[in-house]
Amino acid sequence: MLGLIKGLGVTLKNMTKPKVTYRYPDEPLEMPDRFRGIQHFDPEKCIVCNQCVRICPTDCISLTGKKHPEKKGKVIDTYDINFEICILCDLCTEVCPTEAIVMTNNYELAVYGRDELFKDLEWLNQNNTKIRKENSTNLIKKPGGKK
Repeated sequence: MLGLIKGLGVTLKNMTKPKVTYRYPDEPLEMPDRFRGIQHFDPEKCIVCNQCVRICPTDCISLTGKKHPEKKGKVIDTYDINFEICILCDLCTEVCPTEAIVMTNNYELAVYGRDELFKDLEWLNQNNTKIRKENSTNLIKKPGGKK
């Protein structure tokens, strides 16, 4: 009988506390500034140096490029990430010399099939809705139409 009374006491005490749950699909959670979410990729900045591919611990990034027909250097051809095995470690963004890859606060990757976790160049370029504050100054357009 004493155990029942103690249990009811704990229940009544916790009923008066504020709720700690979120209405997730309706109200998305605000993540901290240093949260490592899905990457954003800007193909215009990429110089096809392959540093992101070499440093990736899970080998989930594939990058191909071809020689530029007029200028010196390379032009990006494909850039793909397999989010099925990506651990969002932020190493690819740290080694990128041109900051073509930046992390966002976007974390919603729920899909119905594994094949949908292979993201290509176009999808990663459009993933710029929640850029981290420390990287947002690089994506703001300056007067004259240049970034």
